[in-house]
Amino acid sequence: MLGDSGRPVLIASTAAFTGLIAIGSWIAIPFVPVPLTLQTLFVILSGAVMGRYAVLPNGLYILMGALNVPVFHSGTAGLAVLLGPTGGYIIGFVPGALVTGLAYEQRNTLIRIAGIIFGLGVIFLCGMSWLSVSAGISLSTAFLVGVLPFLPGDAVKGYAIFLIAGRLEALASRSGDA
Repeated sequence: MLGDSGRPVLIASTAAFTGLIAIGSWIAIPFVPVPLTLQTLFVILSGAVMGRYAVLPNGLYILMGALNVPVFHSGTAGLAVLLGPTGGYIIGFVPGALVTGLAYEQRNTLIRIAGIIFGLGVIFLCGMSWLSVSAGISLSTAFLVGVLPFLPGDAVKGYAIFLIAGRLEALASRSGDA
């Protein structure tokens, strides 16, 4: 770590976003078969803030949950959650954050907005696919129950992510000038 000033920031960001994703899982509105939580806000925000390195907090979050640390929605944990109807969404956090992170490494606003949309889309695609398999339902039914009801809320989350990430970037550039 000697001489690498970015590593402490990466470690702190990884810890912070892992914690935020876990906290976001507790802020839930019961929905069937998948609860509505703030996890995706923090997952995609991690990509917007950390770039490609957002895979670290998301992977750590999944690993902690798989090792029975109660970080999944409403304090659940274990491989059974990952193999259940919500597992695909949780696994989708890693590629979803990566897609957003890669987009946020670009300066173009439209690419960043597309990164948020596609990042959320990847989470939905992984979740819908696994929901179909785990629940034994068709993909169209999985879309109707596991994606469609969440689109309005995720549109609001996506807008919030864009605003928060922009604000954080402005604050970081201001503190870099000092």
